[in-house]
Amino acid sequence: MRYGFALVVLVCVAAGSAMAPPEVLAQGATLASITGVVRDTSGAVLPGVTVEAASPVLIEKMRAAVSDDAGRFRIVNLPAGTYTVTFALPGFRAVRRQGVELSGAFTATINADMAVGALEETVTVTGEAPVVDVQSAQRQQVLKAEVMQSIPAGRSYEQLAALVPGIQLSTTAQNVGGINGPTPPFFGGHGGAATEGRLNMDGIGTGGATGGVSLLIVDTGNAAEITVNTTGGSADAEVGGPIINVVPRAGGNSLSGQFFAAGAGSGMQSDNFTQELQDAGLRAPAELRKVWDVNLALGGPVLRDRLWFYGTTRNQGSYVSITDTFFNRNAGDPTKWTYDPDLSRQSEQDGIWKNSSLRLTWQATPRNKIAVFWDEQTSCRGCTGGGSPTVSPEASAGTDIPWMRAYQAVWNSPVSSRVLLEAGFSGMGFSYGREREGNNRNLVQVVEQAGPAGQLTYRSMNWRPAVSFTPRYRAAVSYVSGAHNVKVGFDQMDNYSDRIYQTNHQGLAYRFNNGVPNRLTMILNDFEQKNHVAGGAAYAQDQWTLGRVTVQGGVRYDWGGADAPEQTVGPDLWLPTPIVFPAQETVPGYRDISFRGGFAYDVFGTGKTSIKVNAGRYVDTVQWADIYADTNPTAAQLGTSTPPSTNRSWNDAFYPVGDPRRGNFLPDCDLLNLGQNAECGAADNQNFGRIQTPTNTFDPELLEGWGIRAHNTQFGISVQQEVLPSVAVEAGYYQRWFPVFSVTDNRAVTPAAYDGWSLTAPADPRLPGGGSYVIRDLTNIAPASFGRQDNFVTRPDRFGNSSAYWHGVDVNASARLLNGLTLQGGTSTGRRVNDTCELIIDDPSRRNCAVTYPFLTDIRGLVAYTIARAGVQVSATMQSRPGPEINATYNVPSAVAALTLGRPLSGGAANVPVNLLNPGQLYGERVTQVDLRIAKLIRVGRTRTNVGVDFYNVANASTPLTYNNTYGATWRRPNSFMPARFVKVTGQFNF
Repeated sequence: MRYGFALVVLVCVAAGSAMAPPEVLAQGATLASITGVVRDTSGAVLPGVTVEAASPVLIEKMRAAVSDDAGRFRIVNLPAGTYTVTFALPGFRAVRRQGVELSGAFTATINADMAVGALEETVTVTGEAPVVDVQSAQRQQVLKAEVMQSIPAGRSYEQLAALVPGIQLSTTAQNVGGINGPTPPFFGGHGGAATEGRLNMDGIGTGGATGGVSLLIVDTGNAAEITVNTTGGSADAEVGGPIINVVPRAGGNSLSGQFFAAGAGSGMQSDNFTQELQDAGLRAPAELRKVWDVNLALGGPVLRDRLWFYGTTRNQGSYVSITDTFFNRNAGDPTKWTYDPDLSRQSEQDGIWKNSSLRLTWQATPRNKIAVFWDEQTSCRGCTGGGSPTVSPEASAGTDIPWMRAYQAVWNSPVSSRVLLEAGFSGMGFSYGREREGNNRNLVQVVEQAGPAGQLTYRSMNWRPAVSFTPRYRAAVSYVSGAHNVKVGFDQMDNYSDRIYQTNHQGLAYRFNNGVPNRLTMILNDFEQKNHVAGGAAYAQDQWTLGRVTVQGGVRYDWGGADAPEQTVGPDLWLPTPIVFPAQETVPGYRDISFRGGFAYDVFGTGKTSIKVNAGRYVDTVQWADIYADTNPTAAQLGTSTPPSTNRSWNDAFYPVGDPRRGNFLPDCDLLNLGQNAECGAADNQNFGRIQTPTNTFDPELLEGWGIRAHNTQFGISVQQEVLPSVAVEAGYYQRWFPVFSVTDNRAVTPAAYDGWSLTAPADPRLPGGGSYVIRDLTNIAPASFGRQDNFVTRPDRFGNSSAYWHGVDVNASARLLNGLTLQGGTSTGRRVNDTCELIIDDPSRRNCAVTYPFLTDIRGLVAYTIARAGVQVSATMQSRPGPEINATYNVPSAVAALTLGRPLSGGAANVPVNLLNPGQLYGERVTQVDLRIAKLIRVGRTRTNVGVDFYNVANASTPLTYNNTYGATWRRPNSFMPARFVKVTGQFNF
């Protein structure tokens, strides 16, 4: 390993550490509970016992409840921390239970036996904190602040989520040690959509226009804990997929703060550019230039016991060269149509992220607390470099965010020991999207089909400036008794977005094959689209304990819809006369009633063995995507893509030799004539740029009504067992069903309009069985029907049934031992099964209409150990996931297809893509990453310093992350691989 310099990286503060004064935690999410039964020494239950839970993390210092006629009590909405529980009743000795540790939404069962005696006499009981939740049916994992600070993981939710079994990040990149900076990807789990996961802060969503994640960098470095629900919750849960909630710190009565710094430079990285990768054709690896993270936080009182503050400021950056990506020597030159890589100028992914935040917590009265939060951020990623092995830097659109802000206001009021009121508001706003400096709008973008890495996009860029605003509201009232925990509430989300899709002045994009034009795309330029989507829910739920069984049940009413303000499209090259679309309702509204329930059973009554069962129905969330975006009149009435576009074949050698129009890279035809003329083929959408009637496009019954909205249902059963004190293991089986929401019927054609053909795969030892197998049931639309579109989007039950589900098994273990050892980890194994053969409507091909994917397994885990005498922390993390699915897209020439089709491809197409593999047939090499951290703890008075060294990708693995999926000589050549092992110096200073 080559270390060229020692990067000065210093120290951080962990406010709320063991040596610093405790801080109050924000309390906007579903938090932990303490419950149990109080008896006398004869075993008879004791009603009327006052139970107090006290902890420094409570602003009000103490919460109380009274046991009911069955001797049962329940105290809810307790933030993470260590509690002392005291039981008092006149005529009995008081009982005190110390060291009750709570986290996440864990329900700790604490029972007490009280003996007759004076009230002044107190019996102190000690014991291990419970690790098995015998009251809740949902699956939750918790990452505590001290664990997050001790493990070698970047301070971002992405890298922490990668350690939780069952969560699937929507990126194939392996952000080793945060080398790519804080890049917030979408996530899902258990076969759900990649955008279904929710990222919440203090219980309120941070999602933007699309999905549960936005460009906002949620601060996990200053979080008290992070909770992860991997299975569906009760009626208050928005989705059935994973929910990550970041619980922030919120100040306290003592001034405390933190300074954190970490970084690495180019001399601190090894070399994993193997000869095998070089022999595959790769010319340069991704190499670390520099990465840093500096964070200052300070919290304390403004008015003691009344008003507290917690503020942070953070600066992060990352500069990493991009595997096999070089600047184009021909960039900006209108006379050049080829990509000429400058091997002396490798591109890099540059990124800088800045944010400052402030949280104020006001105890307005003893029973009214208000928390206000503001976070202001800016970032720019890919601003000077950018690109990828399949996109040249000049064609890449960076992520430039001049402003991004999030704000919240949360009110909590424990009206009594039985009634809790809460309400919250949040807003998030973004402005993003930019044109690359120096972009020449006179140049047409080119996509090369047969580049060294498969497809390669170069020459000029497309970009999309956008502004988005998302307000959210929620409120709830909880009624708590010894046996019941009833909650009734509502939440509401709106999103207002304005996007402008921009391309070159010609409104064109070209496709080449080995430098020869074969297709052009006509695109509406400066296409602006505005949309408003809204959704919400009202719910009621109860958790009812009956002996050793706790039953959970709830009902949720969801609504959602979309509308669009007045919009104007054009004038444009392809739309000379502008069209004004009046304001209109696009999705009138969905209404759904969903039931969710489950139970947890304390098998032996010891609190150490629990059987949990849950089931429920969950609607897909409202977002600017799918039906809510497709029905926008600017899309529904002008084309089937955003921005509206159409493809047509192009023969640039159409004119005879000597004619100046031959080979001039200009479409010498009448492009406004969508039929075949001169060197341009017919448009594949004859309605391009022409107004269509929306009622002829979408079935009105698909856009509103009860039970219509896309949804999924799920079932889970698990067993959790305490195998040793503070050590628990859980194994569960889960299944989710995903009904098909809609189908598209092109009413302009019938199955008779398609001609069948077959293809013999090339003889190739890289293909299954050496290739030469016959792929049947391929189709091509007849020339007379080419380009005819009258798409009608409707409900699938008009045509037949379908089946789509995921099922699998999760196994998890956790241990927090008194000797300083913490362990968390597990596996998630599952498979998808899809069958849509009855929904074949127009194209009669049945190829791969029924697919059973193989079982795939994730393995994730972490371990941390503190050697108390030496003041040394040692920790490690591991993640292992299947490699990406590999395709073999063969661009079959028209002449080859004609051998069995009996004619050339329709529309004059030069080729047609065919995947030579079936879905799930081939996957890349398994991706495994192991990281290690060694840190020294230094305590001086009330301060604690933690200086550590992180080793990322300890094995220096060079596992491919993406592959060339275009079949040819370089098929399966890696496009990117894991960054090499590198060392990061970190420091924390707590005061």
